[in-house]
Parts: sequence; structure tokens; C-alpha cells
Amino acid sequence: MDKEKIARLQEIIDGSSRIVFFGGAGVSTESGVPDFRSVDGLYNQQYDYPPEQILSHTFFMAKTEEFYRFYFNKILIPGEKAEPNKAHLKLAELEEAGKLTAVVTQNIDGLHQRAGSKNVYELHGTVLQNYCMNCGKAFDLESVMEAAPGVPRCDKCGGIIKPDVVLYEEGLDGNTMSGAIKAISEADTLIIGGTSLVVYPAAGLIDYFRGKNLVLINKGATSRDSSADLAISDAIGEVLGAIEVR
Repeated sequence: MDKEKIARLQEIIDGSSRIVFFGGAGVSTESGVPDFRSVDGLYNQQYDYPPEQILSHTFFMAKTEEFYRFYFNKILIPGEKAEPNKAHLKLAELEEAGKLTAVVTQNIDGLHQRAGSKNVYELHGTVLQNYCMNCGKAFDLESVMEAAPGVPRCDKCGGIIKPDVVLYEEGLDGNTMSGAIKAISEADTLIIGGTSLVVYPAAGLIDYFRGKNLVLINKGATSRDSSADLAISDAIGEVLGAIEVR
């Protein structure tokens, strides 16, 4: 790691009181959750259908059983084995200390909450919440896992249970977006980590930032590096793990 950049990040965090963290898949890959675009990600594995088609609203409605076979094997099972990493834990610590006001995440695995974060805006929903498409009854993740590898159905009406995640072709939740925009617009420091900033509309949220310090932490370059006050090319967990909360 670049010690000078870590020292600069520490200085920025020490001088901030309204930090917002905006994170992508790279935050969870360090916990063993596969992403969609890396060399080992889901987009580079072979299936009967491409992952972006399987994870679409149209496919879910037309081929529900095939959707759930993929969903169980490639998303739920790896996520069930994952544990919060240094990034998740440090962000929860920063929130507890009153320095971080919100986490905005594109991930659906719930690892931020398991680490202790409370104010989390999940732009793409969460695997932890599920509902019957017929009667609306809510189900937890355990209820869905019990049906594996088949299609989970409501014990009240027999309807199909759908994960409360945003599939392709579906819009983001308005209340979640509004909360995320408000948090980012009021932040004095925005730390973006583990995302290449290519997924819209989520990536466009950083345009609402009007604060003092824009920090980018990602293994690869992003389109916003040149406009950042600090850009660090390294693993998000290692970088945040080196920060002291004081």
C-alpha cells in the first residue's frame, strides 16, 4: 500500500464528521462473494443463459425454476458462507463513532448490516428480504433457502416467493434513492470503494456530492479518478483496515 496516500486518507477522515461511503461489488469480493465483471466473476462463467439474462425480470417470470437454480448456486450459497471483512467492520466502527452518516451500497448480501452498520441504503435490494408475489407475505432468507433448489412458495397462499432484489428491467426503489441522494448531498466526505462506476443509475449518485473530499478506492482505475481529491488503487479492505478511528 502507498503509505503517503493512507496517511492522507487518515487525515481526511480525522477532519470529517459527515462521511458517506458508496460501495460496489469489490467490497464483498474480499469476503468471497463473486462479482459480475471480474475475471472470476459471474459474467465469465458458462451457463445455458448469460447471467444478465437470468437475473432479469422477464426471465424470472418465464423461467422461474431456472432462475432459482442459478440464484441459489451462484448468489445465495456463496453469500451464506461469506463473513464481513475489514472494510465492512471499519465502516461500522466509523458509524458507531459518529463520523460516518450512511453507507450506500450496490450489493445485496447484507454484509454491512452483519458487520454492525445501521444506516444502509441498499440500491439493488437485499437477499435477506423476500415476499409472496400473490399475497405479499414477507419471508426471510432461511425460508427461501429451505426450498433449494426448487421454487420457494408461500405457505399461506401457494404463490411464488420473489427476492426483494432489483433485477434487470426493474427500477430502483424511490425511497432508497431519495435517502441515498440526501445523505450524499449532505456529506462533507464521500468515499467510493470497490466499484468501477459503470452501473447506472447508481453510479450517477456521486454527482449529488457537494462536499470537500472525494476519495476513490478501487483495484482498477475509474472514470472519476482524475476528479478525486484522493485516488487509491488497492483492495478496499486493506485500505480501510489500516485506518484508525479516533
